[in-house]
Amino acid sequence: MSVLEAFTFLSFWALGLSLSRVEQSQISVSAEVKKSVDINCKIESTNFPTEAVHWYRQRMNQALEHLIFVSSVTVPAQSQIGGKSNKVVARKNSQTFTSTLTVNFIEKEDEGIYYCAGCDSSRWIKIFGEGTKLIVTPPDRNLAADMSPKPTIFLPSIAEINLHNTGTHLCLLEKFFPDAIKVYWKEKNGNTVLDSQQGDVIQTNDTYMKFSWLTVTQKSADKEHICIVKHENNKRGTDQEILFPSMNKEVTTDVCLKDTSGTMQLQLTNTSAYYTYLLLLLKSALYFAIITYCLFRETTVCSAWKRS
Repeated sequence: MSVLEAFTFLSFWALGLSLSRVEQSQISVSAEVKKSVDINCKIESTNFPTEAVHWYRQRMNQALEHLIFVSSVTVPAQSQIGGKSNKVVARKNSQTFTSTLTVNFIEKEDEGIYYCAGCDSSRWIKIFGEGTKLIVTPPDRNLAADMSPKPTIFLPSIAEINLHNTGTHLCLLEKFFPDAIKVYWKEKNGNTVLDSQQGDVIQTNDTYMKFSWLTVTQKSADKEHICIVKHENNKRGTDQEILFPSMNKEVTTDVCLKDTSGTMQLQLTNTSAYYTYLLLLLKSALYFAIITYCLFRETTVCSAWKRS
């Protein structure tokens, strides 16, 4: 290999390593009106000190808009939005390979998802992070209160395991705020994210709840599994890791619960009854609306016929 060929190879190799990942670990941040908030982004790049980091915002039912970009690690970039100077300020930290966007003078109109993006010089494209949702809270919302997700676990029944050779781990998360939440599953000491089912986030009064469940096959019956919960208000800012025992252990546990108090079965029964009641209530309301409409229409037709 000639010197020129070697230089060309090393140049393309370096460009290929220029930008490998853009990560936004905050799924949401909450702030009150007139306050300020920081949104962070980590970029794995060999040219981070000189590369530009871009910030975007997408508000509800609106197109993605470019807010600002910062290229220097010593001089922050500032931008005027809505007639206010320094509305957004972007910085770079070469020691931590992070960029921080500060949104000042928070208003309700600032709600949206904020995206960080870096430039991949090998393909001349931008790589975006997953986004961070900015939530503007009312003044009477007590952000100091414990608004982290409260988990309740439900284990597979013996009948399910014996009949289908599978088991369903169910994780119920309640009484959290804000609604932005991410739930995924892994085997204990494993790195692979498993296929799982996710229920919708449901509002209950002024907080939220969510279901997530994992179907475990006989092949993984001896494995312990973890339900991982990412939320803004988790204690100490770390992800919750909720351990589910292996199905082999669950069989023994299930027998013990049946012989004693049956706590897990009672919880599942109560929860199922609650949602069944809500479903029946909604169906009754729908039937009532349909019958009322039909009666009203029949009365109107009869009145018109009599007049004619």
